[in-house]
Amino acid sequence: MNWYIQSIKNYCNFSGRARRTEYWMFALVNMVISFVLGAIDAIIGIPVFSTLYELFILVPALALSARRLHDINKSGWFILINLIPLVGAIITLVFAVTPGTVGANNYGDDPKGSFVG
Repeated sequence: MNWYIQSIKNYCNFSGRARRTEYWMFALVNMVISFVLGAIDAIIGIPVFSTLYELFILVPALALSARRLHDINKSGWFILINLIPLVGAIITLVFAVTPGTVGANNYGDDPKGSFVG
């Protein structure tokens, strides 16, 4: 939950880098919250809570995705690859599971810290 809260607090920061852990913990908590709100909306019959939540989470999710791409030394504009049906989602998944660049890259220092091996 701390990763999720940290991402919400860092909601409009599109610079820097985000670790895989931060990205996937955010995705997990986001999925659980969306599921619960969707169930509540189904009970009341109108999608008010899930719609409001999706609007609330849009910018933090985009910012986190851009920072995750920065961690693998890709431009945040690669988010737009999701507009390609099916192929875009597969490429995005590959980017999301790819380990970040060790050490500093074009987008900042390694969020794990620099390791000299």
